[in-house]
Amino acid sequence: MVENTQKNPQKHGLLADAQGLIFGTTMASFAMVMLTHLGLVTGQTAGLAVLISYVTGYGFGAVFFVVNLPFYWLAIRRMGWRFTLKTFAAVAMLSVISTLMPGYVSFAALDPILGAVLIGMLSGAALLALFRHGASLGGVGILALYLQDKTGFRAGYTQLLFDLGVFTAALFVIDLPLVLYSLLGAVVINLTIAVNHRKDWYIAT
Repeated sequence: MVENTQKNPQKHGLLADAQGLIFGTTMASFAMVMLTHLGLVTGQTAGLAVLISYVTGYGFGAVFFVVNLPFYWLAIRRMGWRFTLKTFAAVAMLSVISTLMPGYVSFAALDPILGAVLIGMLSGAALLALFRHGASLGGVGILALYLQDKTGFRAGYTQLLFDLGVFTAALFVIDLPLVLYSLLGAVVINLTIAVNHRKDWYIAT
């Protein structure tokens, strides 16, 4: 019975996809509010947007939306219109929610180590929700897959090199202890995704 279900997985409907995108972007937005409150950074395109926002003073949401714009053409070529439209919606929602949420959320006390762990857990759960509903938060992951198709250079290596660049640049923007806390958060994110993102554990598409 399980084998038949796996061969013919149930499709997500419009309402399920909408719930998944709303949940994922809201959790990711809350994580970004915590992250910027603590003055931390993260990896991938979000990390680049955070660094730019720290240096320029522009809000993270607007910077994140703009930084992702060049990647949609690659997303269409590599992943198709359905994935690209869902990803565009997710990025737009995150940009808006993360801009509005600080007006409704504040922290009287937030330990940076605990904060980094919570940020990693929230971000990992957010990304899992988006992945399982055929979306992402855009950016470097799409470029990495495109380069892998074109050159054979592994997507994981591209993402790793980009993250190394982000965290190296962070050393010139924020203090070393904050960079180390940020690395802790990045490890938690990747562990959360690595342990939980398995197709054989989740058969709906």
